[in-house]
Amino acid sequence: MERVDIHPTHQHGQFKLRVGRPLPFGATLVPGGVNFSIFSSVATGCILVLFERHALQPMAEIPFPDEFRIGNVFAMIVFGLDYENIEYGYRIDGPYDPPAGHWCNPSQIVMDPYAKVIGGRDVWGKTPNWDDPYPHRARLAFDDFDWENDRPLEIPPEDQIIYEMHVRSFTRHPSAGVKHPGTFAGIIEKIPYLKELGITSIELMPIYEFDEFENSRPSPVTGETLYNYWGYSTVGFFAPKAGYAATGKFGMQVDEVKNLIKQLHKHGIEVILDVVFNHTAEGNEKGPVISFRGIDNKTYYMLTPEGYYFNFSGCGNTLNCNNPIVRNIVLDCLRYWAAEYHIDGFRFDLASILGRDPWGAPLANPPLLESLAFDPILAHCKLIAEAWDAGGLYQVGTFPAFGRWAEWNGKYRDTVRRFLKGDGGMVGDMAQRLQGSPDLYARAGRGPATSINFITAHDGFTLYDLVSYNVKHNEANGENNNDGSNDNESWNCGVEGETDDPGIIALRQRQMRNAIAMLLVSQGVPMILMGDEVGRTQYGNNNTYCHDNELNWLDWNLLQKNADLFQFVKHCIAFRRAHPVLRHREHFRNHDYMGSGYPDISWHGTQAWHADWSASSRTLAFMLCGKHAKNGSTPDDFIYVAMNMYWEALWFELPRLPVGLQWHVFANTGVAAPGDSCKPGQEPPLADQKGLLLGDRSVTILIGR
Repeated sequence: MERVDIHPTHQHGQFKLRVGRPLPFGATLVPGGVNFSIFSSVATGCILVLFERHALQPMAEIPFPDEFRIGNVFAMIVFGLDYENIEYGYRIDGPYDPPAGHWCNPSQIVMDPYAKVIGGRDVWGKTPNWDDPYPHRARLAFDDFDWENDRPLEIPPEDQIIYEMHVRSFTRHPSAGVKHPGTFAGIIEKIPYLKELGITSIELMPIYEFDEFENSRPSPVTGETLYNYWGYSTVGFFAPKAGYAATGKFGMQVDEVKNLIKQLHKHGIEVILDVVFNHTAEGNEKGPVISFRGIDNKTYYMLTPEGYYFNFSGCGNTLNCNNPIVRNIVLDCLRYWAAEYHIDGFRFDLASILGRDPWGAPLANPPLLESLAFDPILAHCKLIAEAWDAGGLYQVGTFPAFGRWAEWNGKYRDTVRRFLKGDGGMVGDMAQRLQGSPDLYARAGRGPATSINFITAHDGFTLYDLVSYNVKHNEANGENNNDGSNDNESWNCGVEGETDDPGIIALRQRQMRNAIAMLLVSQGVPMILMGDEVGRTQYGNNNTYCHDNELNWLDWNLLQKNADLFQFVKHCIAFRRAHPVLRHREHFRNHDYMGSGYPDISWHGTQAWHADWSASSRTLAFMLCGKHAKNGSTPDDFIYVAMNMYWEALWFELPRLPVGLQWHVFANTGVAAPGDSCKPGQEPPLADQKGLLLGDRSVTILIGR
C-alpha cells in the first residue's frame, strides 16, 4: 500500500503538487519530492521560484495555492524535482510601505532564511554577476556524510585552551604549503601543528555564508580590492561559507566542513563557531533585500516607530532576537549545527543584543538567552558571550548567564595589558584576574571557567603589535584612520613600529613571553589569537576587517624566524595541561582546607607572604598549593609565579616549601632563549632556594616538588 502523502493533489504546468508540512521550515526531502515551507506574517501571497543551478532565469514559478497556507506558513510539496541541480527562492506578495516597516516586493526574489546551502559566492573573490536577479541562492543539503561514530568531545570548560582563528587567514599565505590554501581542507593539513602547539579548541571566526563583496572597494593605498573579509555580516545562518571550501565550486562545502570537524575531533580538538545573530548582511534602509527584509521585515528586525532600523550592532540593523519567531530561528540554527555538524560550542558576537527587547531595552530575563541555556540539544555545548554591544550595553560580569554562559572577559584583557606595560595601581585588579575574576563571577555562583581570558583577539592589536605600537595605524583601511579602537593599552617599548635596536627587540620578545606566561597561569579559560605564538604582525593595524592579504594571513615563515617564541608558548601550554592546580573548577577559598599547612592560594611580593598592594607597586607573586588542586581531588605540585613589571631587577624572597621539597625553574622570561623555559617535567632545581633575582619586566614560574 502506498503512503497517501506521495499522491499529488494539484498540478502547475509540469509540476505535481500537494499541500506541504509546515514544519520543519525550509526545504526538506520527502518521499518523491521536496517540501517547501516558509513563514511570513504579512504576505498575501507567495511564489516558489525554481532555477536550474547557475541559470540566470527561473525554470519555473509556482504560486502557493491559497489552501496551501496554514496560519502564516506557506507549505507545499513539489514532486519529481531534480533536487541535486536546483536552486530555489521566493517572491513574497504583500505590503510595501517602509515607513510602516513593510518591504514586501514580488518583483524581487528572496532567499529562504532556513537555506542549508547557499550558492552565488561559490569561489572566494570571484567577481559576481552584478546583473544576477538572485545573487544568493538557496539549495538543498543532503544527509549522506559518514561520521564514523564521531561526537562532540565535551572537554571540561576549565581544561580548554582556545585558539581563535580565521579559516582563510590560517593557510592562505604561500608559506603555508598546503594543497588547498585558505580553506576548510587546508586546516586539516595543519592539524599536526595545532597538536604540537597543544591547544584543545579552535574558535573559528564566522563561517556562515556571507558576501565578501559587501562594501568591497579599492584600497586607497595599494589599489587592491578591500573585502568584507572577517565575515561578521551573515547572509544565511544555516549554510557554511562556500568560498572557504576547496569544493565550494562543486557545492560540496557541507561535507568539507563536516570532514574538518571529524578530523579535528579525532585529534582531540574541539570546534567552536563564532556566530553573528546581532545583525545581517541586509544593512540599513539603503542595504540590499536578500531574505528577511523582503519576507517579514517587522518581525525580523528592530525598527523605530518611523520604520528605520535600530543599529545596536554598529552595522546598520539589529536582529529582533527576542521576537518568538526570531528566537526560534536562532534555536533551530544552533540545534542544527550541534546535531548535524557536531559543533562543540558557540561564541556569540555582540551577545548583549540578544538580551534586548524589540525596542532595544535590556531585559532582566531575556527569553532567548534562557532558552539557549536550557535547550536539551545544546546542553553540552559551550555558550560564550561577547558580553557587550555597539549600543553601549556592557555586561562583563553581569551577562544573564542562567548557570551556563561564559564570557569573553574584556576586563581581563584591559587589566593584563596595563599591568604588562607597567601601569601603577593595577596589582589588586591583577590578583582578581589571575584567580578567574571572582570579583565578577563568584557572587553569582559562576566558576572561574566563566572567564574566557584573552589579551588579544581578532579585534585589535596582535600580541607582537601590542608591544610594538602605541597607537593604531589603520590608513590601509581607507577610513582616514578613524576606524578601530583608540583604547589599546599598548606600549611600543621605545620606538613606534619596526626597529633594529637590539635592546628594544629583546624587550618586546620578553613582553610577549610575559603576556603568554600570565595568560597561561591564570584561572579561567585562556584564549590565544592565531599567530601570536610566532609573533604575527598586522603592522599596527588594529582593525583588519577588510584585508585579504598579508595583514591577515599567517606567515608560516615566522615559525622558523621566531622558533624560540613558539617553543616558549608550547611549553607554557604543556605546563598548564600538566598541572590541574592551574585549572580549578571552583574559585579559591584563600585558606587551607586540606590541612597542608598552606592556603590554596597565597600572595607574595619581593618579601614572601607580603604582597605590595600599594598604588606604586608593579610587582606581584602568588603560590598555589598543589594539595588543593581541584578542591583536593587531584594532588599536584606547588607552583610559584613572580611578576616584576618594574623597570629594574628586584630580589624576590621565596616562600618555604614543606620539608623535602625543592623549587625548580620552569620559566624565566628574563633569560634568553632557549633557557627561558623547560619542557614540563624537566625543570632544573633553583640554585638558591631562598630567593631569586628577577630581571626588569620579567616573569618567573617555579614548581615545588
